[in-house]
Amino acid sequence: MNTPVPSTVKSEFLRTMLERGYYHQCTDVEALDKKFSEGVVVAYNGYDATADSLHVGHLLPTMIQRWLTKCGARSLLLMGGGTTKVGDPSGRDETRQLLTNDQINANIAKIRTVFDRLFNFGDGPGQATLVNNADWLDKLEYIPFLRDIGRHFTINRMLTFDSVRLRLDREQPLTFLEFNYMILQAYDFVELNRRYGCVLQTGGSDQWGNIVNGVDLGRRISNADLFGLTCPLLTTSSGAKMGKTAAGAVWLNADRLPDWDFWQFWRNTEDADVGRFLKLFTELPLDEIARLEALQGAEINEAKKILATEVTKLVRGPEAAEAASETARRTFEQGAMAEGLPTVEVKAVDLETGIPLYILLAQSGLAASNGEARRLIKQGGAKVNDEAVSDDAARITSGQLTADGVIKLSAGKKRHALVKPV
Repeated sequence: MNTPVPSTVKSEFLRTMLERGYYHQCTDVEALDKKFSEGVVVAYNGYDATADSLHVGHLLPTMIQRWLTKCGARSLLLMGGGTTKVGDPSGRDETRQLLTNDQINANIAKIRTVFDRLFNFGDGPGQATLVNNADWLDKLEYIPFLRDIGRHFTINRMLTFDSVRLRLDREQPLTFLEFNYMILQAYDFVELNRRYGCVLQTGGSDQWGNIVNGVDLGRRISNADLFGLTCPLLTTSSGAKMGKTAAGAVWLNADRLPDWDFWQFWRNTEDADVGRFLKLFTELPLDEIARLEALQGAEINEAKKILATEVTKLVRGPEAAEAASETARRTFEQGAMAEGLPTVEVKAVDLETGIPLYILLAQSGLAASNGEARRLIKQGGAKVNDEAVSDDAARITSGQLTADGVIKLSAGKKRHALVKPV
């Protein structure tokens, strides 16, 4: 169903997708291009509420929705209040933890706080609407749903989709509950088309099978002309999965990841990825990105700082971006114990007897575990007050407190945290 991209596209949105690197696949790109010329397009992207924050992996398809609104389309941000109760098996070897209605609703409320910065909410062109698929999925009657919707899906075809096939190939269990996920997601598209006139679903390339199911189901039961468009699943130039660090996921909500750590994640972008990430995760003009991308040697660090500040401004707000940038300037350029660095509070009495360095490295997020912290120390990557420490049995004591009343921990040259007695 994927169609080749024509040599030229007329719509501002598709032109932006191609020029900035968002485009991966589209079910019918020429017809979709024509659809944009006929009036206001309504498009959606789905988010399950399995946690109380989205992470960097969600940011790419969310940026597509933001560009849709900037190009005059209407965005539906579909929260999976219903599908979260089932769990998407895509890319997983185990069943997701089942959450209660209260947990799901609390997660949706927290996720909304980031959307409030990224979108202008309303019901018109250039605006976004938050929608919850629990509004229709919770009301489905099982037998009528199987008769009306389930008959359009064959087990033979469902077994070919990656979310199912890969789990079975690894001989990992796939519950009947999870097996229904792709049917429910396809039905979401049909409901959104009926309720809001939605004709386009966006998502990561791992959602291609589910999206195509929705396009096909809409044609079968409503004769609807629906479209799907996916963005690539990003890896860094070194092959690492985008959005993963030693300390875990890069969360979008500040209460899950401090502003400084979020800013620093982008500041640590590999040189070869700077231009690509500036196109995908900022709204800087392409000519300015080309100038920044062309910087060489130490000058590329200035481009990384701009990347970090621009993304933080979008996701966390201008004040958070400015504060994180200033913290970086004081830390790296002045060597100061800048406020804003991640801080671990410890009991003063414990510092009197000493706390193992590896424990503090893990607690501060500079290492993902005690074992990783020990390896970091042995390999010479750990510092205390800018002095290298190679003994993994080293202990941190009150005698190492600086004039600022804190102890500075470092992992490599770019990641820092403070230990503060209380």
